[in-house]
Amino acid sequence: MKVSVILPTYNERENIEKLVREVEAAAPWEIIVVDDDSPDGTWQVVEKLAGELGNLKLIRRVGRRGLASAIAEGVSVAVGDVLVWMDCDGSMPPEKIPALIRELERVDIAVGSRYVEGGGDRRPFSRALSSRLLNLFAAALLRAGVRDYTTGFVAAKRKVFSEVEIEGDYGEYCINLLFHAFRKGFKIAEVPYMCVPREKGKSKTALGLADLLKRGWSYGMAVLKLRLSSEK
Repeated sequence: MKVSVILPTYNERENIEKLVREVEAAAPWEIIVVDDDSPDGTWQVVEKLAGELGNLKLIRRVGRRGLASAIAEGVSVAVGDVLVWMDCDGSMPPEKIPALIRELERVDIAVGSRYVEGGGDRRPFSRALSSRLLNLFAAALLRAGVRDYTTGFVAAKRKVFSEVEIEGDYGEYCINLLFHAFRKGFKIAEVPYMCVPREKGKSKTALGLADLLKRGWSYGMAVLKLRLSSEK
């Protein structure tokens, strides 16, 4: 089983080398960093690191931005039968990747989950609470047997992407992916992990209360649209 780990980045100069080395230490998987031409020099750090690590590839996207499209581009160039991706802000433990991959022996998609036994969320209270409430809402409406729809910590067999597209913005893409995969008959499992606050750099998803509310509204509307579309 060949594994490719996709790391989408934007302004993660302070975090990316540590993460790449931790992933590389776990196993000699293909590592693909897809950088949206970060002005902080993230891609330069990766470019230098790629000269040292033969399994590391850099895709620098000039003039293109977006988390979902970055992941999709990584999937399109990856050689692995199994595709893994995660956030690059230090909130997700790369040592959990082997556990996700093991789950693929019995399912098609394995996601790191904050909301199954053994998982948790140590981010600031407002972010943790809003995320929890949103995921309870999504679980109640979408009924796909998933408790963490906005995880962003995913391992999946390549065959999934021949039937399900990666599209949407930030958490919306993950909600869409898991719901449509479930509707297509793919099996999904959750693996617990502890989400921790980023120590370096700035969040791209929720910088303040107004942004948090805006993001939550967007996610909630995405859930409602999926539920309504499933009833047609």
